[in-house]
Amino acid sequence: MDTLAIIRHFYPEDTPLRRRLLRHSEQVRDKALALAANSEEALDLRLVADGAMLHDLGIGECDAPGIDCRGTEPYIAHGIIGARMLRDYGTEHGLDLERYARICERHTGSGLTAAEVMKQKLPLPKRDYLPETPEEALVCLADKFFSKSGDMTEKPLEKIRRSMEKFGDAPLARFEELCRRFKVK
Repeated sequence: MDTLAIIRHFYPEDTPLRRRLLRHSEQVRDKALALAANSEEALDLRLVADGAMLHDLGIGECDAPGIDCRGTEPYIAHGIIGARMLRDYGTEHGLDLERYARICERHTGSGLTAAEVMKQKLPLPKRDYLPETPEEALVCLADKFFSKSGDMTEKPLEKIRRSMEKFGDAPLARFEELCRRFKVK
């Protein structure tokens, strides 16, 4: 699969947003593959690499001008938007992109439960968005190390933990479990 062709389909012009998306996606891909090298889990490395490249495909439809996103949708919805985009693209091109769509849906935070969606009144369909496969979990974890804003350098683990604490005990516990699972210390 040519992930760059898919990205160019949705982001055809060389814009600051496309450059930001590519840089972030490459950072997440490289981090995920580095973590996979130390993992004892059976992982589909092609799925990890391609899923990392496509995980944020939906950001262009979101309203986040600080990272060059000029859409109208809330940023928290970028995962489900990206999943829809991939499913539609797959249908149009005769490709099964469901595994990649699921990575898009399940990478936000340390995953989201339906209860968290309801309690926080998030503008998402009320269901779980928790990583289920090792590949989904790995991309979710690797994504936490990089932001699409600021200098885009890798964040130290303690900074990520402090950020995750703001969302409560359950999201932080899920993050810590991802770290244990993939031997991040």
